[in-house]
Amino acid sequence: MFKLEIADIVPMDLDNEAIKQKLAGLVSEHRDLDALIAHVADSAEDQLQIQRLKKRKLALKDMIARLESLLLPDIIA
Repeated sequence: MFKLEIADIVPMDLDNEAIKQKLAGLVSEHRDLDALIAHVADSAEDQLQIQRLKKRKLALKDMIARLESLLLPDIIA
């Protein structure tokens, strides 16, 4: 349902600045989801909705990590 691929989020021909902008948007969405989850959990709403929000938040975290790895240069050890 929330399976995200890096090609779905960022086309491979984007430069570092575009990747940074997309990364900032994803970080903001991740932060907003955190607040939304806390609000929904406090009001004892539907547990299924909370689970879906947490799954989306985890998918965003994975995508953020992938984008951050694109910004780091490959270092041959």
